[in-house]
Amino acid sequence: MQAFFQTLVGGLSLGAIYALVAMGFSLVYRTMGLVNFAHADVLMIGAYAASTFYMSTKLPFAVAMALSIVITGIIGLFIERVLRPLENKDFTLMLIGTIGFGMVLQAVAILIWGATGRAVASPVTAAPLDVLGVRIRTYDLVVLLIAAVAVVLLVGFLSRTKRGAAMQAVAMDHEAATAVGIHVGRSNAIAFAIGAGLAALAGGLVGPLLYVNPTMGGTIGIKGFAAAMLGGCGNIPGAIVGGLAIGVLDSFAAGHFQGYSELMVFLLFTVIIMIRPTGLFGEMTVSRA
Repeated sequence: MQAFFQTLVGGLSLGAIYALVAMGFSLVYRTMGLVNFAHADVLMIGAYAASTFYMSTKLPFAVAMALSIVITGIIGLFIERVLRPLENKDFTLMLIGTIGFGMVLQAVAILIWGATGRAVASPVTAAPLDVLGVRIRTYDLVVLLIAAVAVVLLVGFLSRTKRGAAMQAVAMDHEAATAVGIHVGRSNAIAFAIGAGLAALAGGLVGPLLYVNPTMGGTIGIKGFAAAMLGGCGNIPGAIVGGLAIGVLDSFAAGHFQGYSELMVFLLFTVIIMIRPTGLFGEMTVSRA
C-alpha cells in the first residue's frame, strides 16, 4: 500500500503537468477549432527559459517561471498573428504552419542552448514528507498546488471576466460573436498567449523532474494532447481529468511494465477513444474547417 500511494502521488504530480499542457491545447482548439502542433515546442522553450533564469542567472524559481511565461506568451501572440490571415481561408495551411513553427522553435533552442540538454535542480530542498509511512516528495505537492492555482485562475478568467466571456462566445459561434461586436482576432490571440503561458508553466515545473532537452516537447506534448483528447478536446474540465488520468496510468505502468509503460498507456488510451471517440466529456467546440 505504501508503494501504491507513493506511485499515485507521483502520477498525480506528473498528471498535473499533462493537464496544464492539455488545457493549452483545449483552449486554442475551443476558440479557433485549431490544434496547435507548436504547443509542445513552446513548452520546451518555456522549460529552457525557466531553467536558464533559475540556474544561470540565479533568479528565484517563481521569478524565473514568471519570465518564461511572459516569453512564451509573446511567442504565442506572434504565432497567432502570423496565422491570422489564414483563418477561415485555408485550415490545412494553418495546421502546417503550427508544425513549421514547432520545427523553428526546436532549431532556435539548439542554436541557443545546444543539443545536449541540462538537469535542473529542485527549487524545494525540504525533505520528503512521511505520512503514515508513505514518503511524498515535497516538490510533487508544490507542482500539484501550482497547477491547482493555475486551473482556478483560468476557470475564473473564462467564467467571471468580460474577455473570458467573449472568448467563450467566440468558441460557440464566431460569426454571431462578430455580429455583436466581439473582436475575434483578439480573442484568438489571447487564447494563444494563455495556452503558451500554460505550456511554459508545465515546462518550468517538469524541468526538475525530467531532463530538459530540445526534444522533450514531443514526449510531454503527445501525452498532453492525448489527455486533451481523452477528456474531450476543447473541454477544459475534461483536459484536467484527462491529464491526471494519463499521469497516473503512466506512473503505474512504469512500475509494472517498465520499458513498455508508454505502449500500455497508449493502448489503453486507444481503447477508450474507440469506445468514446469524442472523449470522456465530449467535444465542446464547433469545427471551422
